[in-house]
This record gives sequence, structure tokens and C-alpha cells, in this order.
Amino acid sequence: MVIINNTSFITNSINVLPKILSSVFTKLVVAVIIVLIGLVLGKILGKFVQKALHEIELNKIIKKAAGIKASVEEIISTSLSYFIYFIFIVMALNQLGITTVVLHMISGAILIIIIISILLSIKDFMPNMFAGLFIHQKRFIKEGDILKVDNTEGKVVHINLVETKIETKHGDIIYIPNSLLTKKTVVKLKKKRLS
Repeated sequence: MVIINNTSFITNSINVLPKILSSVFTKLVVAVIIVLIGLVLGKILGKFVQKALHEIELNKIIKKAAGIKASVEEIISTSLSYFIYFIFIVMALNQLGITTVVLHMISGAILIIIIISILLSIKDFMPNMFAGLFIHQKRFIKEGDILKVDNTEGKVVHINLVETKIETKHGDIIYIPNSLLTKKTVVKLKKKRLS
């Protein structure tokens, strides 16, 4: 009796397998067609929008208004194309039934990229800011002092939280990060030596 039940289970599984495979294959084909339509539509609409913006001479208008030379026409049309690509890819993923998983993975990756970008952007700012606070608190460097840091010699013109502005005897302006002033040997020279 047990052998008959096992064989009937195997027979039922074999009979159901083509139905499952045909369903998955159909979903896959429809998803590929959706992506291809999205690629074509995105490309066509992107070119159309770029031509329309070029007709109204958007780049020239922005250059006159803001004084900025930028290819806004291309940026807008490319952004539209990528937005359409994204929408059609989401539709294809939805057809396959994996939209939420992939969107969670994409949003997680974007979040990681944003966090890494923020950390990399403040890696130099934070030490300079703390050094600037230290310099302002201790007041061992003041505007008007004549300093020699490494091979650079000049008069301190301005000190802010991030950098110190020094003018050399030749009139050159040098910006020295405050963290460098706390790490390197700074020699305070007498006032008459620079002039």
C-alpha cells in the first residue's frame, strides 16, 4: 500500500511539473517583452524630449538667465529615459513576482552608498573642524602672526574653523588646513622678519 502511494505522488508531481514550468516560462517571456518595450519607449521619449527642449533653446535660456553653461536639455532627456527604464523594469519584476525583494535590495544598496558618501565627505572636514576649535580655544595662532609651517612662511590673514589663510611675502595666498597646523611643527616668527 505504501509503494502505491509513493508512485502516485511521483506521478502527480510529474503531471504538475509541465504546468508550473509553462507558467514560469510564460511569466519570464512577458517580463522580457516588458523590459524591451521599456527600453525602446525610454529611448524614443528621451530623444523626443531632447529635440523639444533644443527647439525652445533651453540651454541658451539658462545660460542667459543664470550665466551657467550646462547641457540641461541632455540632463532632462537622459533622466526621463532612465526613469522610464526604471518603471518598466519594476513592471517586469512585478510580473515575475519578485518586486518587493529586489526593491528592498536596491533601496538598501542606495542607503549604503549614501552613508559611505557622507562618511567619505566628512573624513577631512571633521579633523579640520576640531583643530579649528582647538586653535580658537587656545589662541596660540592669531590673525597678524607670522608663521612658518614646513617650507611655507607668511602672515596669518584669517582663521576659520576649517582652514587658515596665510599671505606670503610675495603676496601669494595659501590656505592651510587647520589639522595640519596641529600636526606639524609651527614656528611663530617675529613681526619684522616678513617685511
